[in-house]
Amino acid sequence: MQGGVRPPETGGTAQGTVRRLIVYTLLAVLVVIAATGVAGLLGRLLESTEPIVSRGQGDLALSLAFTLIGGPLAALLWWSVQRRLRDDAERGSLAWGLYLTVLYVVSLIVATSALLLTAGAAVDGRWDPAAAATTVTWALVWAWHRWMLRRPRTQPMRMTTVPLVIATAYGLILAVVGAIGALGGVLDAAIQGLVAIDIVGGAWWRSPLTDVVTLAAGAAIWTWHWFRDDIRRLRTGFADVGLVVVGVLATAATMLAGIAVALFVVLQLLFDPGDPASIVLEPLGSAIAAAAVGALAWQHHRRVALDRGDRVRRAVRLVMSGIGLVAAASGIGVVLNATLAELVSPLAASDNRTLLLGGLSALLVGAPVWWLNWRPLRRPDPAEVADAGRRVYLVVVFGVSAIVALVALLIVGYRLFEFVLDPATAASLVDRIRAPLGVLVATALVFGYHFAVWRRDRAEIAAHGLARPRRISRVVLVAAGDTDALERGVAEATGASVTVWHRALDEPAAVPDVATLVAALEGVSARRVLLIAGPGERIEVVPLAD
Repeated sequence: MQGGVRPPETGGTAQGTVRRLIVYTLLAVLVVIAATGVAGLLGRLLESTEPIVSRGQGDLALSLAFTLIGGPLAALLWWSVQRRLRDDAERGSLAWGLYLTVLYVVSLIVATSALLLTAGAAVDGRWDPAAAATTVTWALVWAWHRWMLRRPRTQPMRMTTVPLVIATAYGLILAVVGAIGALGGVLDAAIQGLVAIDIVGGAWWRSPLTDVVTLAAGAAIWTWHWFRDDIRRLRTGFADVGLVVVGVLATAATMLAGIAVALFVVLQLLFDPGDPASIVLEPLGSAIAAAAVGALAWQHHRRVALDRGDRVRRAVRLVMSGIGLVAAASGIGVVLNATLAELVSPLAASDNRTLLLGGLSALLVGAPVWWLNWRPLRRPDPAEVADAGRRVYLVVVFGVSAIVALVALLIVGYRLFEFVLDPATAASLVDRIRAPLGVLVATALVFGYHFAVWRRDRAEIAAHGLARPRRISRVVLVAAGDTDALERGVAEATGASVTVWHRALDEPAAVPDVATLVAALEGVSARRVLLIAGPGERIEVVPLAD
């Protein structure tokens, strides 16, 4: 290739691929073994002032074997690996990126889990030396692999940002769970204290305090990766999927679930006063906390997602439509179930009313969300009709609903034949089939509507010759010097994942600016593009075959 370009030999031979797979798997196993042994020995040192050998010689022997055998072997294998990492082909292998991703994420999760166990024991007035030792050991393992991930000589050329995206999602989940637990615990105690003073007592604050530690740990992990590693501006396919699935879908589901439960509690207080107020209000605090925390997290990540371009914006609307659709369909099925139950079992009015209120809560929350995001009365524009995400969404929705409807129909048939063959049983026919019938009706409505929309979209595509426009999905950028600004600019302009190959030049060379590179990509319809920038103002765009 011209210009002294050295692309990483990511493919390699079959022998090299097998060798890397075995070596990095063995290295991962040895690191885990050595870390386990070190954590066991450190836990014994922290446990008490008694002689180490006097407390469980079998466990001590295992820890010594893991440390003194696994540790040196891991160090020896790492010495061999880091020598090979001087070659771009080694750093460009999928096995190396996968190894760093697995160990980075696993060590972070283990260290954080052990930290939470240590904090929980401290809140209860206990000292957990094993958890503390595990925290320290695996935190060091995480720091080591983060150093390798960011160091130029050991940084992988593939899956470079994947562990950072996964860690960001893990931190967000941890922070949301901790915030809901802490705020929900305080609100539950306050609400129960208002209706029954004797319920609140003793150490009610211990559980919220433990959840505060979970919140702090999760917030620290999320903030470190989201802001310091700048994951919020990362424009890759995997980062977009993580943002939509965890940052939007999961937080929105948390928020809507909290709103639905809170609405259910209010409806029970208004229309079903049979149970004591203390029992009815029991889930209210956690529901309010879930709604509030989920709304904050959802609003922040939704705002970031909406700046990612039309493709991500459509994905956000689709996942929100899906959440609302699931809630609304569930509500319809439960309402029908409760209505039939009221017709055949009026003596159980309280239970039927509770079931009805639960279904109404889900319907009242889910239906507006689906309506506002799907907008069924609005005719979609041609670009939206031809969008692959919309077509996949429709197929998934009516496909899953068809399967659920089929299962429900089989259950209805089974109950019907069971009643015909054995009519002497106490339960009536309606009472037997009301639950699966509610599911059948709801899923049939979902299937019918979305299948009709899919058929209409297909007809419109065929009639107007609409086709999904080919777009660039991956750009291989060849340049010299600091390419961070170029990489970010191309990713933001095209929405494609960008892989950078650095030129092997003795002296730094000037490269074109971002605007010039983006302008050179206009009109390119290939899914994969090789973009050569420099030296000087030279730009070469090479569309690659699929």
